Amino acid sequence: MGPAALRPRIVPLRGADRAAVIERALSVRQEGGIPLIGDERWSEAAWRRAVRSVEEARPPREAAWATFTSGTTGSPRILLRSEASWEVSRPAVEEALGLHTDDVMLLPVHPVSSMTVYGAAHARARGFGWRVPARARLSAADLTRPTLMHGTPHHLADVVDLLEAGAPTSLRAVLIGGDRLGARLAERARALGLEVVAYAGAAELSFVALDDGAGLRPFDGVEAEVREDVLWVRTRQAACASIGEGGSLRRDGEWLTVGDRARLEPDGRLTLLGRSDGAIRTAGATVIPADVEAVLNDLPGVEACLVVGEERPRWGAVVTALVQPRPGVWLDTAELSRRARPLLTPGQLPRRWRLVARLPRTGSGKVKRLSAAEWTRLEEAP
Repeated sequence: MGPAALRPRIVPLRGADRAAVIERALSVRQEGGIPLIGDERWSEAAWRRAVRSVEEARPPREAAWATFTSGTTGSPRILLRSEASWEVSRPAVEEALGLHTDDVMLLPVHPVSSMTVYGAAHARARGFGWRVPARARLSAADLTRPTLMHGTPHHLADVVDLLEAGAPTSLRAVLIGGDRLGARLAERARALGLEVVAYAGAAELSFVALDDGAGLRPFDGVEAEVREDVLWVRTRQAACASIGEGGSLRRDGEWLTVGDRARLEPDGRLTLLGRSDGAIRTAGATVIPADVEAVLNDLPGVEACLVVGEERPRWGAVVTALVQPRPGVWLDTAELSRRARPLLTPGQLPRRWRLVARLPRTGSGKVKRLSAAEWTRLEEAP
């Protein structure tokens, strides 16, 4: 048997039944293959391109899992990682959540995301249960059996709304990643009795920092340093290979970065300041969209928002907020501006507001970064 025959094979999977697709992925891994879950909503042409790319790939022998990633910009790429790169993080996650084998974890993120594949693989490795929601959006019925949830701030907002409306739940703790968790949303969740553990990370690096309520600190086993305002880490959780062009990962020997701007405090706390390539320069100020979005997402009635720079010759760029209202909620842009003003610096406060029917999202539920040509075509909210 030649060396090529010893290489594991990538097996592309997709389908509308998310639980069935995840079970198939776990079976592929058990049989020695590398499962790769795609999104059934992609066009057939896009899916064929993805399948061709893995048919031509030569994955490293240690590769055990494959996931798509496009972050918030660009077209999907494929990351390959070893079993060990996920196993090393599990003890810290288990300790943070107080996880035991009687737990059932709710996985509301589409399985095209590494978050859900990680959660299902973790459950299979440790023997606890997992579930996916009955529909794309969480309902009260989804909250009555799981004890844990691994999702995004978008999903936590749905949980909080349902609980505040009187829905019963068995949930006791949530693990939240994929985007920045607003302080107000975290407070509302904790006031309802939920233990909230947030984390910062990247598909290429997995867990980078964890926040159990006392601020972000580097994840167990992760070394962090800030060079010229950019966060670099040394970690055993990094992906072992990738397929496809682009991506933000950079290397300097054993040190890695995806371009996150950060500040490392003397006491070890980590403050993330947004991606280094996403700044808006306006009238002499530099505005990080993620900082503004974290404030706007906490405003009443806001489902999601995207902050962009609308280019103007005189000003450089005008900070513009694209806001998606929560279902059934009517928003007034003047009221949004009034509420946001005391929470933002003058440079951060959006000068233009647009209410849109829907903001496109990535597979993990994060609002997708759009080009000017894309966001100007968004449908207005009714």
